Amino acid sequence: MKTKAVRLYGKDDLRLEEFELPALKEDEILAKVVSDSICMSSYKAAHQADTHKRVPRDIAEHPTIIGHEFAGEIVEVGAKWKDAFHPGDKFSIQPAMNDPRGPVGIYSAPGYSYPNIGGDATYVIIPNEVMEDGCLLPFKGEGFYPASLSEPLSCVIGAMHANYHAKPGSYVHQMEIRDGGKMALLASVGPMGLAAINYVLHREDRKPSLLVVTDIDQARLDRAASLYTVEFAASRGIELHYVNTRVEDPVTLLMDLSGGKGYDDVFCFAPVPAVVEQADDILAFDGCLNFFAGPSKAPFKAPFNFYNVHYNSTHVVGTSGGNTDDMKEALHYMGKGMDPAGLVTHIGGLGAVIDTTLNLPSIPGGKKLIYTHIDLPLTAIADFGKSDNPVLQELDRICQAHNGLWNVEAETYLLENADKL
Repeated sequence: MKTKAVRLYGKDDLRLEEFELPALKEDEILAKVVSDSICMSSYKAAHQADTHKRVPRDIAEHPTIIGHEFAGEIVEVGAKWKDAFHPGDKFSIQPAMNDPRGPVGIYSAPGYSYPNIGGDATYVIIPNEVMEDGCLLPFKGEGFYPASLSEPLSCVIGAMHANYHAKPGSYVHQMEIRDGGKMALLASVGPMGLAAINYVLHREDRKPSLLVVTDIDQARLDRAASLYTVEFAASRGIELHYVNTRVEDPVTLLMDLSGGKGYDDVFCFAPVPAVVEQADDILAFDGCLNFFAGPSKAPFKAPFNFYNVHYNSTHVVGTSGGNTDDMKEALHYMGKGMDPAGLVTHIGGLGAVIDTTLNLPSIPGGKKLIYTHIDLPLTAIADFGKSDNPVLQELDRICQAHNGLWNVEAETYLLENADKL
C-alpha cells in the first residue's frame, strides 16, 4: 500500500512524499492515521535532526516519519495479533516505549525513529514492539482528536504523579501532589498548561484546595478563564485564580494568595530562568517544584535557593512525557467526557505540516491539529468565518455552537466534506 507522509532527512529538511509501504509481516499492523497534533518536540526533532536523542543517525539515507500525537483506525492485522486487535478499531499510541529493540534503543519512538510509522502520514505500519509493550491503546470515545490529544495530556498527568512530599522526620517519599494542598501553575496558559488545568479540575482521586494559574499575556489568561471557569472549579472544591504576573512584585502577589505560606506543588511551564526563580521563591515547606518545560538548548541554568533546600526541605523534579499508564488515564477521563478541545486553535491538512512544524514557536495559539487525509492550509478556528471556503464557513457555524471550540461534530463534517489530499 502507498502512503503519503512527512519525512525527516536532516536539519530543517522535511519532505512530503508518497512511497510504498513494505509488505505487512505477521507481527505487524497496518493502520490509517486520521489525526495528529503537532508538538514542540517535533519542532525540536526537525531542527536537531540526527543529533536528537530519538532520531537515528542515518536519516539522510533512511528518513523517518514525524508526528507522535496521533490517532486513527486499524486496517489490517498480522496473524500474531488477530485475537487482540481488529480492523476498524480506533487507537492511540504511546510513543515513549522505552524498548531497546528500536532503531535508537530505549529512546526509540514512533514519530521520531521509524521509517514506516509516524503521525504525519496517511497509512502506517505499526511494528511488533509497540504491541508487545502495550503501547497500542484502544480508544472507545467519540471522534479522533481526543485520542490525538491523549499523549500531551498524559505528559501533564505524569508530571502530577512525579511530584513528591515527605512527612517531617521521615525519609519516605510520598509520590503525588499534596491532596488538599496549594498548587501554582506558572506560565501555564499555553497548550500544555491548559491540559494541566483541565486535568486538575477533572481529577477524581485527589485535588488541590487552591489552584493559581499565571501568565503575562492577559488575552491568553482570559481565554483560559473562559474555558475552565472559576465557578466550575468551585463546584469541584477548588479555589481557582488566574493571575497576570506582569507586575512589579509577582512573588509577593502570589504569596499573598497562598496566605503567606507558599505552595506545596509548583509547576513551571516555560523554560525561562526568571520563571524558574519565581517558582522557587513561592515554595512552601516541603514544597515540590516540577520543571515541566523542556529547554531547547542544553546549557540552561537558573538560580535555586539551597538555604531552603536544607532548612525548608524544598525539592525539584523534572518530567519529560508520560508513561503508558498515564496515557490510559488520559483516555479514561476522555471516555468520561473530559473534552480536550480547549487545547486546539488551528486545523490543517497534511500539506500544512512542514511549515507548521518548522515555524511552530512563531505561530500563536494552542495546538495545531492535522487531519492527514485532507487538503487544507493551516487555519485558525477563530478565522473560519472569514474564509470564502463554504466548508470553513459551515465549520465556523458548528464551532460557534460549541463555544468557539473544535468538537466531534466539526471533525465529522470536515472529514466528510473537505477536499481530499
